[in-house]
Amino acid sequence: MLEDAEIVIVAFGIVARVARRAIKMAREAGIKVGLLRPISLWPFPSEAVAKAAKSARAFLVVEMNLGQMIEDVRLAIDNQIPVEFFGKSTIVPGPSEIFNAIKTTASKVGCGIS
Repeated sequence: MLEDAEIVIVAFGIVARVARRAIKMAREAGIKVGLLRPISLWPFPSEAVAKAAKSARAFLVVEMNLGQMIEDVRLAIDNQIPVEFFGKSTIVPGPSEIFNAIKTTASKVGCGIS
């Protein structure tokens, strides 16, 4: 759902699966959000991230660690738009937690909730 996404979630592994549910919740609330799920982190998919940034207003990096992917995303988009972070280092976040992070990001960048 990146075609019209104003917020792009970047997540991998099990967190990406949970993020899909949060994205559905956000879409139902009127927030245009999509998922970019890297299959491999090395080499980092910088081209795909940069392409998604062309129409996005912000990125939300969601990880089950302490944010090791944030800098890769920032470098890929040359710091052109905000990059927010939500993560937990030992527990898989739930869909409602990710949805709350999406709402926070949306309010920061002025994406409306209908």
